Amino acid sequence: MKIAIGSDHGGLTLKTVVLALLQELGYEGEDVGCFAADSVDYPQYADLVCEKVAKGQADKGILICGTGIGMSMAANKHATIRAALCSEQYTARMSREHNDANVLCMGERVTGPGIAEEIVRTWLSTPFAGGRHLRRINLFN
Repeated sequence: MKIAIGSDHGGLTLKTVVLALLQELGYEGEDVGCFAADSVDYPQYADLVCEKVAKGQADKGILICGTGIGMSMAANKHATIRAALCSEQYTARMSREHNDANVLCMGERVTGPGIAEEIVRTWLSTPFAGGRHLRRINLFN
């Protein structure tokens, strides 16, 4: 499975942690940037990840900024993206099980690396339940 991952300067360190975890778990992580600590505009990295997911060039996406809020807002403007801001395992599981989230958003300034790793593990391993949840997702469009 291919995972597109992007961050702004506020999520750069956590992105490195998540990329290493993806490799350890056997996923292909595609880093779309940013690549330095200089201030950048997070929407451009959200767009890069979301375009890859929308076009089928990546199975899922992960976005990281300082709080995760900006990335989730920027990602959810894309019609086929269901981005979920998760700060612990329960919301990570529910975002997949009930909402079929295809982009995970996290905040480096509010989520430590150990918790972030558990969020990613949970999010990637939780299947979508379908059923009544699919009916609700179809109401998005």
